[in-house]
Amino acid sequence: MKAIRMYARGGPEVFAYEDAPQPRPGEGEVLVRVHAAGVTPTELGWVPTWTSRTGEPRPFPIIPGHEFSGEIAAVGKGVSDLAAGDLVYGLNDWFGDGALAEYCVAKASEVALKPRSIDHPAAAVTPISALTAWQGLFDRCHTGARERVLIHGAAGAVGVFAVQLARWKGAYVLGTVSARNAAFASSLGCDEVIDYRATRFEDTARDVDVVFDTVGGDTLERSRGLLKPGGRLVTIASSAEGSSDPRTKSEFFIVEANRKELDEIAGLIDTGHLRPAVDAVFPLAEARRAFGHKPVRGKVALDVAGGGARG
Repeated sequence: MKAIRMYARGGPEVFAYEDAPQPRPGEGEVLVRVHAAGVTPTELGWVPTWTSRTGEPRPFPIIPGHEFSGEIAAVGKGVSDLAAGDLVYGLNDWFGDGALAEYCVAKASEVALKPRSIDHPAAAVTPISALTAWQGLFDRCHTGARERVLIHGAAGAVGVFAVQLARWKGAYVLGTVSARNAAFASSLGCDEVIDYRATRFEDTARDVDVVFDTVGGDTLERSRGLLKPGGRLVTIASSAEGSSDPRTKSEFFIVEANRKELDEIAGLIDTGHLRPAVDAVFPLAEARRAFGHKPVRGKVALDVAGGGARG
């Protein structure tokens, strides 16, 4: 199979587009023929990309990318609720080879049936971002109707889903974006849009029940003072991951695969309550260019199967 592989630590400049052995599914796993994969440039700085669960360096070569949409090519022993030919989407183990390849392996619990109403690139940019938004808003913050929710980076990969999910839950949504994305953020469901370059968000956003931070740094620090008594804050900013501040350590989280939640997200997409945002689509062979592209809205996808990866 064709794959993107890395033989040294670094950024997209170390990518090699080449032939690689096709993986085989083990017990409880499925083999997915990848039609499209999501691009997450920050993963090249994540600990699991380069380190095993025990802390040892991972052996090279490494295949990056961990979210995908495609078709099940084979199932491993013990998998009875999925079958070859099923169209699925999901994310696989951070510590293993990813989906920037024509085939990848995932646990059956890490995939769900693909939303029927969207194509493979749109499905491929959904699992990490939508699950992150879901788990931050609902699993950790227990966001409810009529609560005031502030979402930083409302037009970004995670923010796009966080705005829509908070609005679906009945919350009053405030979102920070640049001026060029103001109308887009409103179309997603923001009740108030704050141009963070023109306005200090704390001058507008007060008495907030939930803050969902995707920015970190000074934005995170300034957000704490906006919370009501009993207010909750979560952050996914990379700057918060290694923080020694006990507040930040408790606020930071990393998304986990969850088939039940992927099923619910697919249902919300197919009923029109959620829509992914694909900023651009590149062929797999142009992964270097895709990782260097800075999306204006949503996320970038890689067309792995060719022909636009529709379906």
